[in-house]
Amino acid sequence: MPAMAAALADAGYLTDTGLATAVFLSLRLARPLLLEGDPGVGKTELAKALTRVFGGPLIRLQCYEGIDVSQAVYEWSYARQLLHIRAMEVLGAGVDRAENAPMPATAKTDIASVEDDLFSERFLLRRPLLEALVDPPEGAPQRVLLIDEVDRADDEFEAFLLQILAEYSVTVPELGTFVSRRPPAVVVTSNRTREVHDALKRRCLYHWLAHPDFEREVEIVRVRLPGVPETLGRQVAALVQTLRGKELFKPPGVAETLDWAESLAALGAEEVTTDLVEATFGAVLKYREDQERVRDEGVPALLSEAMGLAG
Repeated sequence: MPAMAAALADAGYLTDTGLATAVFLSLRLARPLLLEGDPGVGKTELAKALTRVFGGPLIRLQCYEGIDVSQAVYEWSYARQLLHIRAMEVLGAGVDRAENAPMPATAKTDIASVEDDLFSERFLLRRPLLEALVDPPEGAPQRVLLIDEVDRADDEFEAFLLQILAEYSVTVPELGTFVSRRPPAVVVTSNRTREVHDALKRRCLYHWLAHPDFEREVEIVRVRLPGVPETLGRQVAALVQTLRGKELFKPPGVAETLDWAESLAALGAEEVTTDLVEATFGAVLKYREDQERVRDEGVPALLSEAMGLAG
């Protein structure tokens, strides 16, 4: 899809034909897009790029172990409800009556009215999933819902997502069912720390996002960091490509490539040297064991191998 790829490129995100097609179909068919891949390959960044394409808001739900409905969908503002009850008492909303006397019909009506008011939308706290399903005003830009790292959530929460992703609806027992007539663009990401269930995958379009090849990574550095010297950008991309070929605990992603190139540029480097590589390992290798492995194998050897790729 050349038009989609061009739109994302204008937003600073470079794609291949497969990913651009997956994004286009997700939008055209109003289906969530499930992106899987190693950390740092650009899954979350794609959702951010879509917000720049549409000019609308990004609604982000960061998943974690133990997340539940109150953090993801909605909860009631109990503090405001208590204040409301207290205010009604102060204003004389309560009905004084003799002990054991029958409650007047008007009092029953007043109490029912207060109870209904307590569970109205004014006391409802919308969390990301419900916020994304409330239709925006007519003519408002497309919204993007990012459900980030769904593999970190529990199986029970993943099952709860099925209704939302299949029907773009969610039920609040006290208020009824919210149904989106203008569904947001939905991007679901997974680092594959565990397998996402088939039921969730069936409701999504799927794309595996791999690490880019060398020339694409150089182009990403050029687009995202235009102030980085061309030679430095190529050398950093080559170094990261070489590091991914090592048996590391956490191979660096594109995010680390950008961090490393930006760090070296901030130091005024025009090209990489052995001393600079060792001094800035913390920008690209985030585990002590990985840094020690590379140092044991020899930074000069790593640099020599990478320079052969950089040309």
